Amino acid sequence: MRLHPLAADGLIAAALTTVAVLLGTEAVAQGWPALDPLAWTLVALLTLPLVLRTRAPVTVCLAVHACWALYITLDYWPVVGSFGPMLAVYTVAAQRPTRTAAACAALLAGVWIYAGLRSDSGAMASVAGQAVGFPLVLWRFGYVARRTGELTLRLRAEQADRARREVAEERVRIARELHDVVAHHIAVINVQAGLARFVFRSDARTARDALDTIEGASGEALAELRRMLGLLRADGVQGADGAPAPGLDQLDEMVTRVRTGGVGVRLRVTGTPRALPPGVQLCVYRVVQEALTNVLKHAPGADAAVELAYRAGEVTVSVTDDGPAGRPAGGPDPDTPAERGGHGLIGMRERAKLYGGTIAVGPRSEGGFGVRLTLPTPVQVARRGDSVRE
Repeated sequence: MRLHPLAADGLIAAALTTVAVLLGTEAVAQGWPALDPLAWTLVALLTLPLVLRTRAPVTVCLAVHACWALYITLDYWPVVGSFGPMLAVYTVAAQRPTRTAAACAALLAGVWIYAGLRSDSGAMASVAGQAVGFPLVLWRFGYVARRTGELTLRLRAEQADRARREVAEERVRIARELHDVVAHHIAVINVQAGLARFVFRSDARTARDALDTIEGASGEALAELRRMLGLLRADGVQGADGAPAPGLDQLDEMVTRVRTGGVGVRLRVTGTPRALPPGVQLCVYRVVQEALTNVLKHAPGADAAVELAYRAGEVTVSVTDDGPAGRPAGGPDPDTPAERGGHGLIGMRERAKLYGGTIAVGPRSEGGFGVRLTLPTPVQVARRGDSVRE
């Protein structure tokens, strides 16, 4: 549980006040006058303002040093009031530039020497050493804390920027693949339009079927084009390499390749298989590919299962493995930095979101890891074959 900074500073101030009170009761035993109500008031003014030390560090530092100087002038034991000014100097060094911190450290050194002079101490050499050593140590610790905080903020900003770049790169890669899908639809439309024109007068039924195909292909092409334009956010993207986009008919080949890598994979299809838009097939294929690749990388020797289910209004694919529970097989090793490889989970989530689906990724209660993707079936496909319910 993390405390609010103001609450944490309040606890620190209360702790220092308690220590000062306990020391104050020992003043007489140390040969100093007993603390009267004025002295106790000054002790409170030396520690309680530290509640605001992170909000106004310089102001608090000047205030507690002024109270400490007054406390020393009234010939009370200086050690009782020394903790507040020391913490104030550290706070200034941790939050303000070096020049400001050096000035506050010099102020602490000056008041410390003044306390030694007022006490008529015979060990001024020791007092002078403390007056130099304590401020330097406090300044150094504060400086390290400030640099650490700055580096932490910079690291977080760089991590957020890197995550944004990875998402953008993944979206561009998906858009490249969708380019092939759209090109396929346009090619189908072109061929069917030529056929309809050729048989328009001689075979009206064939022409009508060709026009129906054109209607369906054009609708799917427009949908894929909208998705691609929604994803694409970078200029100067290279074109696709011309290879056909993989589909569900290539899942067997992928499973065979993974088996050769040493992973026992079972592929199971439930429901009535039916034609799906190329973009949906590509999404399912890539998610299965990424999940099996993670099994190869992070759980060598584990067995995996791929289940493709055709349901009414949707298609679902799940990839599970029996890797050890302490090390998620389908996901990255907790002790190892994430590898590039398509940015893994980022790519899966982006693809699922692109087609209006959902994806669940995480360790399984019985051990291993699981990925489950559910994609809605387009309306055109639903009309043609979504009659199976399980």
